[in-house]
Amino acid sequence: MRALSIRPPWANMIFNPGNPKDVENRSWSTRFRGRFWVHAGKTFDSAGYHWITTELGLILPAPSTFIRGGIIGSVELVEVVQDSASPWFLGPYGFVLRDPRPCEFVPLRGRLGFFEVN
Repeated sequence: MRALSIRPPWANMIFNPGNPKDVENRSWSTRFRGRFWVHAGKTFDSAGYHWITTELGLILPAPSTFIRGGIIGSVELVEVVQDSASPWFLGPYGFVLRDPRPCEFVPLRGRLGFFEVN
């Protein structure tokens, strides 16, 4: 199955039970559709953390508590859009996500773009 590296806290928000992230923003499009592994990257996005807490008003745990550097679950990519009413859409491309399924953490080195995981 393929995987996509996403920086914490964005990766973790896909599995947020109260307000799951239903769009993954990218600067590029893809023809891929289907379920993929969500890889939480090692680099934490502090600006994203600030945006999520201030713009969306979500209360998040401390940045140091986010698990990084491995698979944290899977989700289905159903379409790619260039506009969306979702509060998670920042563009220019949005990978529309559904059916998030968290899993036990699996340490794994990430890569750019979609990559195969055996």
